Amino acid sequence: MRGPTRRALFAATAAGAGAALLPAAPAGAGPMPKPKPARDCLSYRAGYHFTVPDQWKNDPQRPVWIDGEYHYYYLYNADYLDGDEVGTAWRLATSTDLVSFTDRGIAVPKDTTVNGDVWSGSAVVDSGDTAGFGAGAVVAVVTMSPGGGTDHQEQFLYYSTDGGRTFTNHGTAPVLAGPGVGADFRDPKVIRDDDHDRWVMALAERNKIGFYHSADLKSWTYAGGYVQDGIGVLECPDLFRITADDGTTKWVLGASADGTGAGQPNTYAYWTGSFDGGEFAADSADPQWLDHGWDWYAAVTFEKRRADGSSDPAARYALGWLNNWAYAHTTPTIDADGFDGTDSVVREITLKKSASGGYYLASRPVAALDSHVSRTVNLGDLTVDGSRLVDYTGVSYELTTEITWSQLAGAGVQLRRSPDGGRHIDAGVWGDYAFLNRRGTVGPDTSGNRQESRSPFDPSAGRVKLRILVDRTSVEMFVDDGRYVHSSEVFPYLVDDRLALFAAGGTAVFRNTVVREFAV
Repeated sequence: MRGPTRRALFAATAAGAGAALLPAAPAGAGPMPKPKPARDCLSYRAGYHFTVPDQWKNDPQRPVWIDGEYHYYYLYNADYLDGDEVGTAWRLATSTDLVSFTDRGIAVPKDTTVNGDVWSGSAVVDSGDTAGFGAGAVVAVVTMSPGGGTDHQEQFLYYSTDGGRTFTNHGTAPVLAGPGVGADFRDPKVIRDDDHDRWVMALAERNKIGFYHSADLKSWTYAGGYVQDGIGVLECPDLFRITADDGTTKWVLGASADGTGAGQPNTYAYWTGSFDGGEFAADSADPQWLDHGWDWYAAVTFEKRRADGSSDPAARYALGWLNNWAYAHTTPTIDADGFDGTDSVVREITLKKSASGGYYLASRPVAALDSHVSRTVNLGDLTVDGSRLVDYTGVSYELTTEITWSQLAGAGVQLRRSPDGGRHIDAGVWGDYAFLNRRGTVGPDTSGNRQESRSPFDPSAGRVKLRILVDRTSVEMFVDDGRYVHSSEVFPYLVDDRLALFAAGGTAVFRNTVVREFAV
């Protein structure tokens, strides 16, 4: 039997514009409803992804290891559902395994000084008491905009002497004043430069990432910068050192950026290279991307800690906001569950040497997910020529499979398929690219411009490994051991819980196909 064409796979969908299908708010709606448990079939709250308890969240702040726990701070707006879409605090959640989190409330309040609310930044543990707040104090450098608006951005300091639970402002003067050139002077990322016995800050400055150094976290000196044009305004910079699988040590510089104007992703761009404490030299001017989907923004990476608390030099963790500023306020979770804000799963990243001699970051979901498996469905090896509905239903799960073929145009899976087969999310490979397509279901992008994401793929191998994390409002696809990842929001109806496989232009075997569900 000849398999379906790719166009046929996406045809005849019943889904229209996302906004038209989202639940409507009842007339005269009262106070915000309490969060519903993930097991409630009427809830759109994610089953095993981090979600804000209520109201709004956006940028993750780099988690910090303190007293055997990861302290995860994020931007939180308690006034969101009252119609105030601006103004954020730092809210805290703690975790020992980066899967299950405990909410700890507000750590850095907003509007407690004349400088207003707190934006993105980073926290460090000052074990050497360089800032004078005591050995082990947690010091956060954050962006604020004195006078309101966004045209004037400066960096301010907060500190904690209770293990990062609550912070006090270090006065109202900036530790790094704005240069007087307007917006885009923000998102400080502070690391310890042990080679030079000082602190280093990476700062987003429109098309440049500026580097500053300091002995005490309070006074900063400009050291240099890295300029990148063609991918929009650079935000949320990242800088770290990591050891590759061949033993080579590399520095990695990252930033969130919108490369769609140049046909590139709108997620986390990065460059491998060297850093001398003031200047970063990239191995290549062209960025690589840690995610090729539409919704992995403001991402942060942070140290992977071993069981004894030591840092692993050959791996880091990474975490992104599952959203996009193009449609940040479009989600059924607002009406169904009283919140807007979901994160990706935490992923472990490692640096690998490619066949061409360069280096790239590979990703895989955090290993602790294995400890939260509540059900496993082993579907075995499945031969597909055309399409095949499998014996599984669910809205929150993980699917793993290895697809093999001798001659094929494309193959993959239809996720969150409707009972009549008209709605579905398609993921897999086609020709020379891997793809994730949300066109056939309800999604956040009503413009129609952000429906399919693509990444390179070599079909000559005759096989591909897929690991796909599906939840109530998201899909994250890891291709070939995380060489490429696609993370995107999706809003299927909760009754759309079927799973199908497809092969076009030949026969494919889906080997060792396994579904796992999680209880978090």
